[in-house]
Amino acid sequence: MGVIHIDDSGDPRVDDFRHLSTADRRPDRPGGRGLVIAEGTVVVSRLLASRYPVRALLGVERRFAELADDLAGLDVPQYVASAETMAEVVGFHLNRGILAVAGRPAPLTVAEVVDGAGSIAVLEGVGDHENLGALFRNAAALGVGGVLLGPGCSDPLYRRSVRVSMGHVLRVPFGHLTDWPGGLDDLRARGFAIAAFTPRPGSVPLPELREHAPARVALLFGAEGPGLTETALAAADHTVRIPMPAGVDSLNIATAAAVAFYELARGR
Repeated sequence: MGVIHIDDSGDPRVDDFRHLSTADRRPDRPGGRGLVIAEGTVVVSRLLASRYPVRALLGVERRFAELADDLAGLDVPQYVASAETMAEVVGFHLNRGILAVAGRPAPLTVAEVVDGAGSIAVLEGVGDHENLGALFRNAAALGVGGVLLGPGCSDPLYRRSVRVSMGHVLRVPFGHLTDWPGGLDDLRARGFAIAAFTPRPGSVPLPELREHAPARVALLFGAEGPGLTETALAAADHTVRIPMPAGVDSLNIATAAAVAFYELARGR
């Protein structure tokens, strides 16, 4: 274990890092090898501090030096290569200069995600990896306790989501609501008010949400474009809108979530 210098891009010891740009072979596909990939020193550092079991690292010498404190005592292979060799392995030139690959631990249960959380995000149909990653980053920044994924959501551990989140998908607890929308009743039984976001007239303006949901609140968001389904809206306790000028009826899902997260944090 420890530092291993490689100069052959065909070395089988770095197979976990191959085909990152090949859709049907990439190692982070849930239906394939299902590995978790972190890119860059900031995201790798967060992976090393997470519950995800690290398998190996691959990078240029300078990036390993920057992570020396994080790597102290880590007993996994640390493959040091030139930028050229690394590019041949992964399939493109990686400006961030370092990758780490990890396995997936056992999924968290709904109870584990929401335990101790005053607010959570619940998502339906959020299939865009960048939007999902940005939402996790916003949740971490604004004190949201966890994220629950309903039907149609993409994988938060896909490489692009991990990268866009700056590694916060590895820190913010998340799980799946497999019973939809029946799982919302479980949240309600745990003391959460379900607040569904929609631009529909007659919905509660966001600044007034705490008047209707003074304790724990689950913020329910749908996909950008279609928004929440009628089924999800009907299952909520409240529908909530972000006040906007006439002629503007929607925001990017990650932006809308950030506004909602901030408003809740401000009202604590």
